[in-house]
Amino acid sequence: MRLALFLIVLIIAGGMAYIRLAPSDPARWNVDPPPYADAIAPGPEGVTTVPLGARARLAMPDASPEDLLARLDAIALATPRTTRLAGSPESGRITWITRSLIFGFPDYTTAQVSDAAIDLYARERFGRYDFGVNAARLRDWTGQLGP
Repeated sequence: MRLALFLIVLIIAGGMAYIRLAPSDPARWNVDPPPYADAIAPGPEGVTTVPLGARARLAMPDASPEDLLARLDAIALATPRTTRLAGSPESGRITWITRSLIFGFPDYTTAQVSDAAIDLYARERFGRYDFGVNAARLRDWTGQLGP
């Protein structure tokens, strides 16, 4: 009985370690977001849920997309458990990793300057359902950009 319990704990610990330590390849995750039809003003109403994630397209009449991306980068980096995987405001594309609190599941959010707007795409790496956390994160970040 103890051996079975030990093996179960070992398997769970191994899975948790894999989730936390699996490398994130920028070539796989720092890619063009899927096309989005219409630009919207920042705010929670413009976020669309897609399978395994969410997306949005932002435009602000008083800010260039490059300035908007720099502001979004500061908001993202101020979010707990969020780091930049690749890119910069100067390059026109950034991908951030946000990890869940307990298990450290990584979610990837990419923002890219496109025409006169910014395309955002948030998605999960592991699992089959994100429980709305990617859409909630995009709503939070776009809401902080203000009108």
